[in-house]
Amino acid sequence: MATWLEKWTPEDNVFWDNGGSQTAWRVLTVTTFALILSFATWFMMSAVATKLPGIGFKFDKDQLFWLAAMPGLAAGILRMVHTFLLPIYGARHVISISTLIKLIPCIGLGLAVMNPTTPFWVFMVIAFTAGFGGGDFSSYMPSTSMYFPKRLQGTALGIQAGVGNFGVSVAQFMTPAMLGVATYGAAEIFTKVNPKTKEVLGTSEIYLQSAAFWYVPLLLILAFASWYLIRSIPVKASFKEQLDIFKDKHTWFCTVTYVMTFGGFSGLAAIFPLMIKTVYGDFPNAPDPLKYAFLGPLIGASSRVLFGFIADKVGGAVLTTLTGISLIVGCVSMVQLGLLTPTTVDQFPSFLYLMLFLFFITGMGNAATFRQYPIIFGHNPRQAAGVIGFTAAIAAFGPFIFAKSVSAVMKNTGNANGFFYGIAVFFVIATIINWWYYNRKGCERPS
Repeated sequence: MATWLEKWTPEDNVFWDNGGSQTAWRVLTVTTFALILSFATWFMMSAVATKLPGIGFKFDKDQLFWLAAMPGLAAGILRMVHTFLLPIYGARHVISISTLIKLIPCIGLGLAVMNPTTPFWVFMVIAFTAGFGGGDFSSYMPSTSMYFPKRLQGTALGIQAGVGNFGVSVAQFMTPAMLGVATYGAAEIFTKVNPKTKEVLGTSEIYLQSAAFWYVPLLLILAFASWYLIRSIPVKASFKEQLDIFKDKHTWFCTVTYVMTFGGFSGLAAIFPLMIKTVYGDFPNAPDPLKYAFLGPLIGASSRVLFGFIADKVGGAVLTTLTGISLIVGCVSMVQLGLLTPTTVDQFPSFLYLMLFLFFITGMGNAATFRQYPIIFGHNPRQAAGVIGFTAAIAAFGPFIFAKSVSAVMKNTGNANGFFYGIAVFFVIATIINWWYYNRKGCERPS
């Protein structure tokens, strides 16, 4: 089967109704399932990290935050690369090969956790390769935007990104689920200790390696499906030609708003398990981070799917403005209610519900911004795809920025209050930019 389609004109209703729609939805289905695994493998380290001390690894809290942060750093760098791959190599090659290379972190992490003497630097290398999964977004989403007509782009991008975001919940839900499943290698003894008295509360056998190895057969299946079911759209451009997006100020404004929405989503997802552990973990009957951590990304991904349809109806700009206002209120409330400096574990439900609210709002914002960008750059579909890729690349630094920032603030002040005030200030700036250029009456590029 040829790699490149001979022509692609989705705005032509006759073309769309006579095979174009079928091809587009087939590609969307395959790439969405592939994107689920991309997000899952990207965040598997943050889920596994919470269990490492219990099986004998002598990593301190700062090192555990580094393991959660490193995939975000790698993803941001790799998304910049992915931004320019699509018009050069085509969707078929990019998606198939990117699916295969995620075998590296999955197999590597599975082998590393079986030996408690594995040095920290090895885990850091593996954490960096986990960023392969985060990098995919900047080629998958631009690809989808080119397969669909403008009237369906909000819906298609909302479905792909929203369902793809479920991968974060998959990682955080399946990690504890797989601990009792033997795959390869012997079980480790997990020891639960009272953080204050150091009293051993119990032991159990776990197969932590299974949390990584179970992705391997799924990745092989999706790589095969991607190669045989995807054909590339004939939109080609050299690396130099694609740099024209940086001459438009709206590329940078869109980057700011997407850092607010997806950077907020991915950053909160990366720190959520460790925040539960570090803020509430020293109380008797402390909550298990992995029992709750998957809920945030699940809710954020669900709202992204839901609001993809809504954004197509009401426009993205107004939803992005509402997103910014809600995030500001939520972050300030987190501090003002004392949920980051608890005096009792009874405050945990309020902390949990407010975090879930923030996840829900970031999901709405993700759907809204991806509805906006094809409209803002509607004069050039190739540029629109490039902007989607670049903004996603910068926003992918969210896990790294959030994890390292909250770790530094907690280390210097003893709590995370300063971190939440800091991101609230950034959200104010991003909301003003969105309202001024895209939302207010008479704005420059209404979207």
